[in-house]
Amino acid sequence: MAAYFRKLPFFTVLLFVAGGAMLLTAGVGASLELYRTARDFFYVGLMVIMAAVLLGFASQTPRRVPSERSHLATLFLAYLWLPVVLAWPMDQAVGNTRFVNVYLDMVSALTTTGLEVFEPQRLNPVIHFWRGLIGWIGGLMIWITAFSILAPLNLGGYEVTSEARVQGQVVNSRGQMQAANASERLRKNAMRLTPIYLGLTVALAIAMIAAGEVPLVASIHAMSTLATSGISPVGGLEGRPTGAMGEMLIFVFFVFALSRRTYSSGFGHEFRQRLMKDREIRLALFAAIVLPTLLFLRHWIGALEVDELADGRAAFEALWGSVFTVISFLTTTGFVSDNWDAARDWSGLQAPGLVLVGLVLMGGGVATTAGGVKLLRVYALYKHGAREIGKLIYPNSVAGAGRLGRRIRREGAYIAWVVFMLFILTMAAVMVALALTGLSFEQSMILAISTLTTTGPLAGVAGAQPIGIFGLTDAAKLVSAAAMIVGRIETLVLIALFNPAFWRD
Repeated sequence: MAAYFRKLPFFTVLLFVAGGAMLLTAGVGASLELYRTARDFFYVGLMVIMAAVLLGFASQTPRRVPSERSHLATLFLAYLWLPVVLAWPMDQAVGNTRFVNVYLDMVSALTTTGLEVFEPQRLNPVIHFWRGLIGWIGGLMIWITAFSILAPLNLGGYEVTSEARVQGQVVNSRGQMQAANASERLRKNAMRLTPIYLGLTVALAIAMIAAGEVPLVASIHAMSTLATSGISPVGGLEGRPTGAMGEMLIFVFFVFALSRRTYSSGFGHEFRQRLMKDREIRLALFAAIVLPTLLFLRHWIGALEVDELADGRAAFEALWGSVFTVISFLTTTGFVSDNWDAARDWSGLQAPGLVLVGLVLMGGGVATTAGGVKLLRVYALYKHGAREIGKLIYPNSVAGAGRLGRRIRREGAYIAWVVFMLFILTMAAVMVALALTGLSFEQSMILAISTLTTTGPLAGVAGAQPIGIFGLTDAAKLVSAAAMIVGRIETLVLIALFNPAFWRD
């Protein structure tokens, strides 16, 4: 039996995971006495597992060892066909809807985007759990594939600090790839990262239940936080019984979307020192201090005009709402603090949606569930710019920071700029495609950024009016689904995937 599972192709493993998730959801439905929905997930789950077993037997014959490139192609195709399988039981359970809506919702969940296709009150608790679970599985898949597939290929953000080319000398990574094949790395990283991912989710869920949250809502919010999907069965954190305590608990776990070093190297006594030295964490702290301060001063000036400065509690709530929401959108989770609107009520000013757009464009850490350009690439561009300004003042100066620092400022910044330009071009193409479906310029821009950065809740808070996803045309929904897949995979990875030289290497 062990040999059977070791020889399974990557896509067959994904089918087993999908079938197991359906059976788990059926169990949740039975516990909630929603038997009709439970039967839908149970029957489809059995059929998916049977199909996976048959495909597994068909793939047991000796074949060539799959490479990183084949697994990369499988990962890309999985975001296309796996939502079709995942949408099957949901289509039966929701009823009275077209398949394109359910498919878009499953693409949104699997890519950890969290785009709200259906109104929360339309779905029963079992379907809400299913959406949160798929988002959670999508986050775990990103953790595992980032270390197993993207890292050896110097993709997904690893290219910024990789030693592929330093001082004109090419260092081939073939030795790293041949140390263990891709399938073996997937198994080892799955066994190493899954307990950490599951343990963090359970810890957050238990803490939120202890704070007074409903168990089902606490579980879904915990899964959404670790996966940075922003999926919520109640439309967000506003008005929840946990209040600021629940937001503080979620805020602590945002750190795992800011840097891969928060979970990949254990939680020993050097954990705090490792975090303080991490480039991505320091950049995130800078954003968490500077932006909320500027937003608070902006609202403070507005409160000065309406003579509300004496309300100290409102001022503290406004500050906390800014800090939480800034980090939430920086990690591309998209949870909005219950006190985000309190800042607007305190000062009488509108909440600045453009700031949230800039935050999601920056994104979170490399090899995390966050989307966007990624903090490490932004850091490389910043170091390169600071170095160029320094050379203008002192042309003969010699910068320090060692070999890695020079790599980040030179080749790393160059690649980061290429990725940034590819992202902007992709965003322009998605905006044009959405505009052709009838959306306005503002709606096209917000929806393009929301899907490409995998931050679905942005579509509801960045503009003057929330964008109703369910009311979009089928063409706009398919464009949005494609943009979410591209945003999750990244344009650079797609270019590498379709590059003939990449396959001949």
